Amino acid sequence: MNPTSPALVSQDSVRRLARSVLLLVCAVYVLAGFVGRDAWRNDDVVAVAYMGEIAAGHSGWFAPTLAGMRPEHPALLPYWLGAASLKLLAPAIDADLAVRLPFMLMLVLALACTWYGTYYLARAPAAQPVRFAFGGEAQPKDYARALADGGLLALIACLGLAKLGHESTPAVAQLTSGALLFLGYCLRPFHTKAGTLAACGGTMGLALSGAPELALTLACGATLLEWQQHRAGGLGADAQQTNHGLWTLGIASVLAAVAANRWGLWQLTGYSWALDRVQWSGYAQMLVWFMWPAWPLALWALWSWRRQIGALKSNRHLALPTFFVLAISLASLSFDNADSTLLIALPPLAALAAFALVTMNRQVAALLDWFAVLFFSVCGIIIWVVWVAMQTGIPAAPAANVARLLPAFVPHVVGLELVLALLVSAAWAGLVHWRTGRHRTAIWKTLALPAGGATLCWLLLATLWMPLLNFAQSYKALSLQVQHTVGVGQCVQTQGLDRHEIAALRWYGHVQVAGAWPLQSCPWLLVQALGEQPQQVGPVDPAMWQLVATISHFVVYRDSVLVYRRR
Repeated sequence: MNPTSPALVSQDSVRRLARSVLLLVCAVYVLAGFVGRDAWRNDDVVAVAYMGEIAAGHSGWFAPTLAGMRPEHPALLPYWLGAASLKLLAPAIDADLAVRLPFMLMLVLALACTWYGTYYLARAPAAQPVRFAFGGEAQPKDYARALADGGLLALIACLGLAKLGHESTPAVAQLTSGALLFLGYCLRPFHTKAGTLAACGGTMGLALSGAPELALTLACGATLLEWQQHRAGGLGADAQQTNHGLWTLGIASVLAAVAANRWGLWQLTGYSWALDRVQWSGYAQMLVWFMWPAWPLALWALWSWRRQIGALKSNRHLALPTFFVLAISLASLSFDNADSTLLIALPPLAALAAFALVTMNRQVAALLDWFAVLFFSVCGIIIWVVWVAMQTGIPAAPAANVARLLPAFVPHVVGLELVLALLVSAAWAGLVHWRTGRHRTAIWKTLALPAGGATLCWLLLATLWMPLLNFAQSYKALSLQVQHTVGVGQCVQTQGLDRHEIAALRWYGHVQVAGAWPLQSCPWLLVQALGEQPQQVGPVDPAMWQLVATISHFVVYRDSVLVYRRR
């Protein structure tokens, strides 16, 4: 019996969410956004271009380059996985899909690590619910499974996971490695060898994915926390109260540091820890939406379990995820890619949020339910209205806005995507009806609407709006036009093109981009131009170069590319 536990949970409240439903939601969430689109003009297309260079033999495996440029954020593991998948699967399947398969599997692994991490935290002695005088309290395994379902739903519901979690970038590898590291320390008191292996793999994976500083911070901090909990007796009588494996974890941390030093993966050398440079207003706003709805639930969990916070050494279900979230959040202040760093915090944050479900009263749960219904229903309606406006011109205002921003875009209906959008909309209506109806209580029910709504909106964007988003976010059309103008495999020099455009030219255009400017051997020159009446960004010698084409990205706020041929 744990008299200080605030959890009053009956066996009826821990009935499991149907495995078929949970797996279907996870499958839909993972596939939407990974399948059926081009690599978009951000870190996504840059990362896959590096992978393509490695797979084609144009770049070394331990020193990725693209047109002579090293990655902006050093990493190795994600480039290795993408390149290996390309070499094994392309051209049997489309290159865009081949390079994404490892990242799809990594997102699945992150979801699984979150479920099992929450499960083993809920098995901790201090996390158990109060025993009833006449029986009927939740059984430990059923209680842990129900909380694990809630933790997984909380992760899916996080708004920040949707876009960054569906890109082929080092951020996804960092997310998965961080989740694996978190799982390892959750698992160690119950299965020491498996937990040690997972923690070591997560530490090395996080270091090779471009976050060695964070890997060492999390591994060393979690190891120290476990050692203190062992001394305080907080691992429980049923757990393996032994320091076995701690030396292995230390060796893994040393190897991760050596690998980071050997291959130049350290990032703090390029950034300074200066809190006065942080834009706190913008950072706070990002935290609010990026971690919604897990962060208010996590705060509620800490408040409702506050009597145990003073003894964190013996309450690992609070201490471990809280340490991970705080350490990652502080680390994000020192990097310019704060959102990618915060992505790693979502699995432990979701696990912590799950413990709010056993203490939440009906009024707070109803408030969250109504907010989720209103927010996601409005978002879904907006997506549908804009889609209908694109196809029919009614309502006129959304149609005019799309035409103004993307004047060359021609809307079209994709039958399969329309069917999927209709099905998920009907499923959302059914979920709302189920949640507002009378049914037996289940502690994960509060997160059913946020997770279902996040999946609804993400799938609607990935179906109804995918042609629009592809048109606006992809450089594929521009790259193919350049390829048609200069020819496949031709050498081109560039002036003023950013890293995203160069990456798209290599990935989709298959042209040889010179690595430095100026070079005198390439017969073609691509120059970034500005404005509706293209003006080149830098001087070009007309005696040496002849303008042969002006290629636009078709988006009014983007620049054109001027194509010159050597005279």
